[in-house]
Amino acid sequence: MQTMRRTLTLVVFCAVGIAPMAANSRPASAAAPGAPPAAMLTVDSIMRGPKLVGSAPTNVRWSADSSKIYFSWQKAADDRATTYVANRDGTGLAPFTGTPDTPVAGRFDGARRRMVVAENGDVAIVDVATGVRHVITHTSARESNPRWARHDTAVTFMRDGNLFLVPLAASDQPAVTQLTDVIPPADAGTTAASGQRAGAGGRGGRGGQTGQGAQGSQAQQGTTGELTDAQRLLAEENQKLIQYLQQQNGQRGGGGGRGGRGDAGGGTGVAPVPIARFQLGARQTVVDLELSGDEHTVWALVSERPEGTARNQDVPNYITRSAYPEMITGRTDVGDVRGRTRLAAIDVAGNKVTWADAAAFAGIERKVAPGDPDTPRVLDWSLPDQSDDASQAVVSIRSQDHKDRWLVVVNPTTGQPAILDHLHDDAWIRQQNFAGTAGGAAGTGIAWLPDNKRFLFLSEKDGYMHVYSLDVTAASPQAQALTSGKWEVTDARLSADRRSVFLTTNEVHPGERHFYTMSVDGGARTKLTTMTGSNEATVSPDEKSVALIYSYSTKPPDLYVMPFTPGATARQVTTSPTQEFLNFTWIDPKIITYQTRDGQEVYARLMTPEMIGAKRDPHHPAVIFIHGAGYLQEAHKYWSSSYYRENMFNNILASRGYVVLDPDYRASAGYGRDWRTAIYEHMGGKDLDDVVDGAKFLVATEKVDPKRIGTYGGSYGGFLTLMAMFTAPDTFAAGAALRPVTDWSHYNDSYTSEILNTPQTDPEAYRRSSPMYFADGLKGRLLICHGMVDTNVFFQDSVRLVQRLIELRKENWEFAPFPVENHTFTEETSWASEYKRILNLFEDTLRK
Repeated sequence: MQTMRRTLTLVVFCAVGIAPMAANSRPASAAAPGAPPAAMLTVDSIMRGPKLVGSAPTNVRWSADSSKIYFSWQKAADDRATTYVANRDGTGLAPFTGTPDTPVAGRFDGARRRMVVAENGDVAIVDVATGVRHVITHTSARESNPRWARHDTAVTFMRDGNLFLVPLAASDQPAVTQLTDVIPPADAGTTAASGQRAGAGGRGGRGGQTGQGAQGSQAQQGTTGELTDAQRLLAEENQKLIQYLQQQNGQRGGGGGRGGRGDAGGGTGVAPVPIARFQLGARQTVVDLELSGDEHTVWALVSERPEGTARNQDVPNYITRSAYPEMITGRTDVGDVRGRTRLAAIDVAGNKVTWADAAAFAGIERKVAPGDPDTPRVLDWSLPDQSDDASQAVVSIRSQDHKDRWLVVVNPTTGQPAILDHLHDDAWIRQQNFAGTAGGAAGTGIAWLPDNKRFLFLSEKDGYMHVYSLDVTAASPQAQALTSGKWEVTDARLSADRRSVFLTTNEVHPGERHFYTMSVDGGARTKLTTMTGSNEATVSPDEKSVALIYSYSTKPPDLYVMPFTPGATARQVTTSPTQEFLNFTWIDPKIITYQTRDGQEVYARLMTPEMIGAKRDPHHPAVIFIHGAGYLQEAHKYWSSSYYRENMFNNILASRGYVVLDPDYRASAGYGRDWRTAIYEHMGGKDLDDVVDGAKFLVATEKVDPKRIGTYGGSYGGFLTLMAMFTAPDTFAAGAALRPVTDWSHYNDSYTSEILNTPQTDPEAYRRSSPMYFADGLKGRLLICHGMVDTNVFFQDSVRLVQRLIELRKENWEFAPFPVENHTFTEETSWASEYKRILNLFEDTLRK
């Protein structure tokens, strides 16, 4: 059996090639000599996930009078999340069955007393003090993107791809004015995300969402019409045989939403000014429309598709109700045809359109070869972000090669921008928005101050994410740093009067998050929180109380409340985990640093058997866990929401005599720009060096056997596991690569093109960074696990690597597909199956 387990087990693909696995993971009593038996430390136990540890309270918001806190919460014993309410002092915790009087999202007026919101396709104004809603529109069409206008005496909104204005008069039937007449291009076959004009036949009613399929938000592409007897029989038998489908049938929602409704409330009115006509060009759709403060201009944010057709990577789903394979529409690959967002200024009175143009300073695209012709850089524009009095407006421009960001003021007559601030990075720009502001394609992410001259924004200008101020009216605008130092601002938002900034930073320690307040003019910061770990703050409207989502390394996130007073004691409101979890003594990892070959200090979590009352295995094995990416940190002093299962699994490993290291390799979050961009043009370079140097650290300081070191990780961690097994094969005896990227040219554009550019412009970066090109280096034992309906890192990545290993005649690898799982697993049984395989891999390879 052992011989078979160390050889190729993927006989044919239809046989699924699942890695051999014992029926159950070894019990805790099989741990290293002296280790205490613990029923908690089994894979089946920890992979209960939320049923063991619960889910963190989310969507925290205060009532308008600051007396209540509303939040969504799923305790460990609950089947689903429920809205709860508690008093501001933390008492009175109970499920809430009504409607909270504070909307979750919207735009405040200048006085921050009212909020304009889009709810269920209508526009409403909410009085923040009383919670009373005044419905502005009540039609069968879908209104969206409402904004204040005319110094908060009117509201604009979008309907059917056009912009409308309604004054907030005392009349019950305020007149609605249509400001634009957007004409779709001749090739229009699509609609804008905000609702392009309907086609012939008029506007339909707004129906509700139907029940979802087996993948939650992924729509099943089921058959239409009547089923044949054979099809029905297949479907019925399939659902009898597979428990997963039975569970999904029990969860099927349904219910329709609102049907069509006649026009009411908003009126139709007669436009007092001409309606500006805007003819869209080929492949263009309107994303958003905004009225300027002087009402002379409507700014249009336009999405423009490129020539050519992008090919989506569709994902086959095999476990379906119909018993037939069904396709899930996937994303495109990096470097495929890319659209862009453009900004147009529509002169309302003159019925003239001027496109904003930054060619004068944008430069040219990166060339594949020096002799290639010059090509203007592709830019993405935002809508203007206007000050309260609409006297100032700032636009954000970002180059699609991710290396430049400009904040500008655009002349609506000429379309020419004047630069206020420019940020360049030879690698890629990291953009972070002020909380509560519109960021991304539709907004700049800046926060205006009450003087209508200055705004605040976040930037890595000095190498770390900090707060800056800029005066638009200055003769030569220059950004002024309000915070500085070798630490990061992880969250920033303005106080209600916009005279203070509420900050969350990691200045105490890279692995801690604390809440501060500071003047908008800068100066000293006042630290309010004292509990070691992570403190995510939501301040009450009267700014006398703070709701905290707090967690520690061994303590899952829960809701706390405290007075808005520095050093005040926080009171715990919720308890999410089971008593079983709370009764167990989990390892509190030691946060350490070790030095790399190039003299850098890597922060890491360290777990040893002694920390859980066990003895080291006589063979002195070790495992290095490699976290995933995006922009993520693991060597911290709070609960890992992304990897709590893995941290409990590391407790199991420690109880069996392993030393476990969890490093924040190069490109991990929290350590500034240079750390973040160290992997530019080479994933699997400096980051992998940090992991290999971590192994050497364990050998030197923990007396680990250098021949008995394993590694595992998922997603980017799975990718680095492959790179470790292929390019550092003498360092790692075993590795488990979960949902790994095997070829970066098959991953998405938004993430990959930042780091590696595109396959067309930087092919060598893709070759040096992709495990597919290094598979011949495999020596140790490799386990590959992948969900078959993964819409992030496609299952095809692992399938292609499997074929590569077959063709290289490699034998010491195993492959386990998981038929119903996406990138992040949802089923307990899948989690348990995967981690039993990982445990068996390490037990068979490192402890024998």
